[in-house]
Amino acid sequence: MNQGKLYIISAPSGAGKTSLIKQLLPQVEKLMVSISHTTRAQREGEQDGVDYFFTSVEVFKSAIAQGDFLEYAQVFDNFYGTAQSSVEASLKQGLDVILEIDWQGAEQIRKLLPDTLSIFIVPPSNEALRERLQGRGQDSDEIINRRMQDAVNEMSHYAEYDYLVVNDDFNTALVELQSIILANRLHIQRQQTTLAPLLTSLIN
Repeated sequence: MNQGKLYIISAPSGAGKTSLIKQLLPQVEKLMVSISHTTRAQREGEQDGVDYFFTSVEVFKSAIAQGDFLEYAQVFDNFYGTAQSSVEASLKQGLDVILEIDWQGAEQIRKLLPDTLSIFIVPPSNEALRERLQGRGQDSDEIINRRMQDAVNEMSHYAEYDYLVVNDDFNTALVELQSIILANRLHIQRQQTTLAPLLTSLIN
């Protein structure tokens, strides 16, 4: 069985990353998203163990001390982290795993797992990004301004990634994400394992 591939997908808040991944999952077999641990408050409609594993700051810091996370970062006033054991188990089962993390987490993952592929999603403009943030109706102008400043900082790291997708037209961006993952599955190293019996029969 092929080992699954680990993907990092990063984007500034409001670029549409979560919506794209949600639509991507049912279109691609053997693809999953790693559920992050977070110390932020649970929002209405979110489910523990589905959207995030919600935990306290004390428990999170204890997990850091025990080396339980592949990566972790402080985003705004909260901590987010990826549990190493669950990701490794999924990859061994042949599943491709997506990590929805920021550039700080991506940097940590690349040092530990240099074969990871990374994708950065950007909006078509800063104006469009601000409109999307305002359209959520969740945040004050002060918070939106802060998110815009953080978005510019996040986007300044785009060149550290393997692929760049512009989410202007949602369906186009979705097809581009799907294409990246499917093309990687056709890489010679993965195909040699997947198609070993066929290849042997063809050349012997």
